[in-house]
Amino acid sequence: MDYADLTILALFVFAYCAISGRADRTPINGALVYTLFGLAFGAWGLGLLSFEMDSESLRTIAELTLALVLFSDAANSNLHVLRKTIVVPQRLLLIGLPLTIGLGILAGLFLFPELPVFEVAVLATMLAPTDAALGKAVVSNPAVPGFIRQGLNAESGLNDGICVPILFVFLALATGEVSAGAPGGLALKLVMEELGIGLLVGLGLTAILTLLLRSASRRGWIMDTWQQLPVITMALGCFGAAQWLGGSGFIAAFSGGLLFGWLAHAEKRELLKAAEGAGDVLALLTWVAFGAGVVAKALAHMTWEVVLYAVLSLTVVRMLPVYLCLIGTGPDLREKLFMGWFGPRGLASIVFAVIVLDHQLPGNDTLLLTVSITILLSVIAHGLTANAFAARIGRDEAGPGGASS
Repeated sequence: MDYADLTILALFVFAYCAISGRADRTPINGALVYTLFGLAFGAWGLGLLSFEMDSESLRTIAELTLALVLFSDAANSNLHVLRKTIVVPQRLLLIGLPLTIGLGILAGLFLFPELPVFEVAVLATMLAPTDAALGKAVVSNPAVPGFIRQGLNAESGLNDGICVPILFVFLALATGEVSAGAPGGLALKLVMEELGIGLLVGLGLTAILTLLLRSASRRGWIMDTWQQLPVITMALGCFGAAQWLGGSGFIAAFSGGLLFGWLAHAEKRELLKAAEGAGDVLALLTWVAFGAGVVAKALAHMTWEVVLYAVLSLTVVRMLPVYLCLIGTGPDLREKLFMGWFGPRGLASIVFAVIVLDHQLPGNDTLLLTVSITILLSVIAHGLTANAFAARIGRDEAGPGGASS
C-alpha cells in the first residue's frame, strides 16, 4: 500500500464513519458500499486506488474479520431465546447444510460438465456457509423475530467451521491424495477434530481469560486506554489457538463468544464495542480489496453458466433446503422463505477460495470465478434487501395474528 492508497482509504473511512448511522438505515450500506468503492476507485474504475492484496494477505484479513464478527455476534446472542428455539439452527446445520452442498453439486454437474465431480463438490462446499458479517444487518435488527435472528446467527457462526473439514476431504479427493473409497471415515475424523478442538479451545481459553480479566478489573489494574483491547485479543486468541492445534478457529471464536456473553453479561455491551469496531474496519479493508482486486477481474471473464450458478446458489440451492429442513418446526412459509433468502455468501467463501487456489486444481479458474461472482451478487442482493425485508417481516409479526419474539 502506498501513501496515495493510505490517503484515499483514510478519507473514505472517515467519510463513512460520519454517515454510518444514516447509511445503516438505507439499502446502500456496509459491504455493498465498500465493494463498490473498491471497484470504482480501483483499476477497473478511476484507477486512483492500487490497493490490492495477495491471496495470503486477503485470506488472513478475511479470517481475522470473521473471527471478530463471530465472537462479538455470539457474545450478543440471547441465550434464553436460542435455548428455546435450538431446533432451528440444529435443523439448518444437520439437515439443511448437507442438502445445500448436495444441491450445489447437482447444479454444478449440470452447468459445468467439464469439471470432475469432486471439483464441483469443492465449489458447492465453498459456497455452502453463510456469512456472519453480511448477515449482521438482519441478526442485529430488533424488528426481526428473536428465533429467526438467533437461528441465523448460530447457523452462520457454526457452518463455516463445519464446512472446513468437508472442503479438505473434497480437495483430497480432487487432487488424488486419498482414494474415493475412504472419504466417509476421513470426513468424520476431520469433522470431529475441527469441532472438538475448536470447542475445547474456545470454551477453555475464554473461561480462563474472562476470569483473569475480572480479577484484574476488580483490582484496578487495567488502564482506561487498554480496557477495550482484552476482548479483541480474546477473540483472536481463540481463533489462532484452535487453528494452531488443528481445530476450527471459527468454531472456537463463536463458542468463546457465547461463553463470554454469558459470563460477562452485565458488562459485555461496553467491552464489545472495540471488538465490533475492529471487525468493521477489517471488513471494510477486505471488501475494498475484493472490489478493487477481485471483482474487476471476475467481471471481465464471467459467462452465463457462472451467473446462473451464482443465482441458483443464492436462491434454490439455499432456500429449498432451508424450507425442507424446517418443516414441522414452527416457522410459517413467510418466515422460512425469509431465513432461506438471508444466507449471504462472503468472508468464509473468500477464505475457502484462497485455500482452493493454493491447491492448483485444473478447474481453478472456473471455481474461483464462480465464487467471486456469487459473492458479488450476494453483496448486492442481500445488501439491498436486508433492511426492507427485515422491516417487512417485523411489521407482519407485530400485526394482527403475529407476535414478536
